[in-house]
Amino acid sequence: MLTAKQHELIQFIQTRLEETGISPSFEEMKDALDLKSKSGVHRLISALEERGFIRRLPNRARALEVIKQPEDATPAARKAAPAANDVVSQATKAPSAPEPANDVIELPLHGRIAAGAPIEALEGQSSLPVPAALLGPGEHYALEVSGDSMVEAGIFDGDFALIKRTDTARDGEIVVALVHDEEATLKYLHRDHGNVRLDPANAAYEPQVYHAGEVKVQGKLAGLLRRYH
Repeated sequence: MLTAKQHELIQFIQTRLEETGISPSFEEMKDALDLKSKSGVHRLISALEERGFIRRLPNRARALEVIKQPEDATPAARKAAPAANDVVSQATKAPSAPEPANDVIELPLHGRIAAGAPIEALEGQSSLPVPAALLGPGEHYALEVSGDSMVEAGIFDGDFALIKRTDTARDGEIVVALVHDEEATLKYLHRDHGNVRLDPANAAYEPQVYHAGEVKVQGKLAGLLRRYH
C-alpha cells in the first residue's frame, strides 16, 4: 500500500502525462505536493520505482513512465496507465509528444563566427550536444565564437553561441549579421536612418555601420555554452 504522498505523486505524474505528454519537473512535483525540497521528491520517486509503479526512461532527465496505478486509483487513472508487460512496446513507439525539456539534443555546428572583425561563418557537418532546456521554441544552430569584441556581454573566444534561426530582430538584440552575403559577425543590432549599426561589447572596438541592404540577420542569440579544459 502506498503512502498518501506516494499516491498523490503518481496521480500528479499521470495527470501531467495525459495533459502534455511530458512528465513534470522535480520543481513542479515539489510544489504540487507542498514539499520543502526536491530531495523529498527524489525519495518518493525512488520508492515508487522500487515498487514497480513508475520507471525512469534512460538518457532523459525528466522522463518518467507510469507502469501501473495503485489498486485504489480511479478506474480512469488505471485505464490510462499501461500494463507492466506493455512497457517495452510503449517505449519503442515513435514519440508523439515534445521532447522533455532537459533532454540533450544535437544542434548543427556551423563553423566559427567573429566577435571582432567579420569572418566567414562556415557551414559544417559537425554537431554540438546541447541541453534542450537552454533553448526555446523554433529552429536553432550553434556557432563557435572567435574574437573578444563581445566580452562585456559575457561572450568569450571559444564559447559556443546558440542561435535561434530568424531573419528579424529588435534593436538591441545580439544577432548573427551576414555582411555583404559572405561574412558573418556576432554583434548588437541597431538601425539608424536606413543604416544598420553593429555594436561590439568591448570598448576597444568601434561600431560597424552599413547600408541596410548590406546586412542580413541570420539569427539571434538564444544561449551560450562554455567548455572548461
